[in-house]
Amino acid sequence: MSLVIDTLRISTVAEELSDAELEIFAGLFDVQDFKAGEAIVQPGDNQPDNLYILAHGDITVQIKSNGEESTIHVLKPGDLAGIITFVGGAASDISATLHAVGDTKVLSLPRAKFEKLINSHPMIVYKVMRGVVRNVHGIVRRVNSQSAELSKYIYRTNGRY
Repeated sequence: MSLVIDTLRISTVAEELSDAELEIFAGLFDVQDFKAGEAIVQPGDNQPDNLYILAHGDITVQIKSNGEESTIHVLKPGDLAGIITFVGGAASDISATLHAVGDTKVLSLPRAKFEKLINSHPMIVYKVMRGVVRNVHGIVRRVNSQSAELSKYIYRTNGRY
């Protein structure tokens, strides 16, 4: 349980939770172990609605383009994965594969377990979902920044390239 709580403390999803709320939320997670190169999530998975939080190790986010897989991001401890389907997106929306880099531990939370808190602990649900939105906002900001830098490089603007 210590690994779960320590991981949640560095993740955006639990930033607003009190210690008592964190204990309740932490009890919902399973810890999964993966070996180097093993797929954690991939298109066509049978558990597409789980939220994943990296606890230990690194995870590469890879997409297939023109028959080749390309790494588009590397997740670090505390980072989230599986957000879209966790919040209700279709399993067909999964287009990336997550691979473990070395020995990796991941916290896994099925949406059904989380939804059980709606009636008993609605403030935990509210605070966690605010954390999920903050996480997504951070991803959007990072991607926008990378897109702007790529555009500057392609069009050779600002005299930096």
